[in-house]
Formats: sequence, C-alpha cells, structure tokens
Amino acid sequence: MIDTKTKVKANLVLENGMTLSGWSFGYQNPVAGEVVFNTAMTGYPESLTDPSYFGQILVLTFPLIGNYGVPEDIVQDGLSKHFESEKIHVSGLIISDYSFNYSHWNAKISLSDWLIQHRIPAIYGIDTRQLTKILRESGTMKGFIRFNDLDMPEEPSCHFVDAVSIREIKTYGKGRYRIVLIDCGVKHNIIRNLIDRDATVIRVPWNYDFFQEEFDGIVVSNGPGDPKACVKTIENLKKALNEGFPMLGICLGHQLISLAAGADTYKLKYGHRSHNQPVMIEGTQRVYLTSQNHGYAVHPESLGNEWKIFCTNLNDHTNEGIKHRELPVFSVQFHPEASGGPADTMFLFDNFFDLVKKWMIK
Repeated sequence: MIDTKTKVKANLVLENGMTLSGWSFGYQNPVAGEVVFNTAMTGYPESLTDPSYFGQILVLTFPLIGNYGVPEDIVQDGLSKHFESEKIHVSGLIISDYSFNYSHWNAKISLSDWLIQHRIPAIYGIDTRQLTKILRESGTMKGFIRFNDLDMPEEPSCHFVDAVSIREIKTYGKGRYRIVLIDCGVKHNIIRNLIDRDATVIRVPWNYDFFQEEFDGIVVSNGPGDPKACVKTIENLKKALNEGFPMLGICLGHQLISLAAGADTYKLKYGHRSHNQPVMIEGTQRVYLTSQNHGYAVHPESLGNEWKIFCTNLNDHTNEGIKHRELPVFSVQFHPEASGGPADTMFLFDNFFDLVKKWMIK
C-alpha cells in the first residue's frame, strides 16, 4: 500500500450535481466525458484500449482492479498481441478498490504506471455500486474528473469516429480473400480473426471511397459515438448494398449497415457493456453469452421487409443483429471476436467467409 501522506484527493462530478470523492492512481489531469459502466470481471487492458470507449469515463463495477497488472505491449504483424489498439482510449477510469500489488506471469507494469504513461486520470475509493445504480436509474450522463475546485474540463468536441479511425490505408495478411475493413475504431482481434481465415485485410478510413479497391467482401467495424454522425460511411454502404457485396457489421458497424438499409437507431438509457449479455439467434432457440460495448441500438420496427431479425438480447429484448433475406449481408450488435469475453460466437466469422466464397463463384 502507498503511504497515506502521498495520497492525492480526486473527485468525480456528475451532470446531476453529485460529487463522489476518492483517490488518484493515474495521471493527474482533469478530464470530462460520458460516464458509463462495465460489469465485466476481467479484461481491463482490453477494455481500456477499445476505441469504442473514446470520450468516455469508464466505471468498472468489479470491486478489485489491478491485481494482475498489465502485460507488455507486444506487436505481431502490426497488431497488438494483448491490447485492442495502440493506446488507451478512455478519458478516465473509476474503480472501487485498487490493488497496488499485482501478480501475474505475463505482467510487466502496474495498471497505475500504465495509466500515467498514457496520461489517463483514474480514481479509486469510489462506491461503484452506488454509482452504477445512479447511472442505471438516471441513464448515462456527463461527468468530469477534477483534482481541485478550479478544474472545469470540457468534453471532446471532435468527430469521435474520425478521432480513432486510421488515416491511411493499411494492409494485413496475404490471404486468398480480399476483405475491405471499414475502420470506425476497429479492435485488433477483429483483424486477427479475418487474417486467420485466409484473408488479406485492407483497412481503410471510415470515410474512404473503398470502391477504388479490389475486394471480395466488406467488414464494418466497431467504434465510438452516434452512428448517425458517420454520414459518408452510410452513403458508401448504401452503394455497397445496391451492388450486393458480402458484408458483415460488428457493433457500430451493425448500426451503420442498418442506417444504410433505411432503418433508424436510438440511444439506450445506459447501454450494454459487459461480457455476459445473453443473445438468442432467431429460429434456433440457441442462446449465446456475448461481449458487448455500445450505447446505441437499432429500431427493429424500422427495418424494411427485405430484412429479418437475426438476434435478440434476452435481457431487454433489444435488437442484436439483422440479416438480409436475399443478399449475403448480416450484422451483429455484439463482439464475436471477444477479447475480452466469451468466444461463443466466433463461428460468425466463418459464416461470413462462407458467404464470400459463394459470392466469388457466381
């Protein structure tokens, strides 16, 4: 444990006026963002590096965080082995109890030191159970972390997807199937799963006219923020739907394909952020545990007749996936690549490549 004399007081101030006090264990810099909670028990290195959390202050509900430290940032074939992107994307971190003594065979650094390296503020000593109840009942809300009464940080005002998307085209793998990956904030394990299935992955910016490339299928990635802000992506996907290309959407990608199909999206009260969301694939009576991280959802009633519901969340009955009745196109709201979380639905990548193979021999 650290010397109590060296402790630095830190506050989380919520939009509703409530102030929760704790102690700093990250970088001491005031930040603002949307306060959201995740109920996963493990996987904080993956969550913190998930670009979908850009602009958000993340509350982890598991009572003890940091006990297994943080692994070394090993890059293999241009992809982080242990993280989901090249850096931490959350604006701040809130936890109940921090373990200053970490122990794991793979750990190279403490969570505290890692956060300081990336200039991310963090607070421990907050009653995260109380905070989660507030967010559950009132909905996610704006908040800011401050270290004195004069700190008044502002939320990021940029285009969230543009902030996390790649700037230039990058290619991974040397597989048979050429897959355009629209990067809206892609997790590295999505790319890895595509490469493992004999793909050459052409990772392009979110607003890039990918019809300039030669490809056999399209994957639309996860990412942060309101899907309706990605106007150019939606326009490109409308064209891709008209031409009948095989497509797979994941998380934000699911919402973008739905918008391109003429459906509507809406903001959830407090979102889905956990590793144990039960999802049923329609017509099968099979239920899978899924990893999820999103604050928006698709209105299933707004879908046209050419689309059918693919998956449904059994907790709140929100839409978790759609499938076209004729075209080789489907999308899911959850993360089949997991990392962290259950790998129960990784077979969906195989299903996508089956569609690509059939399309190629037409």
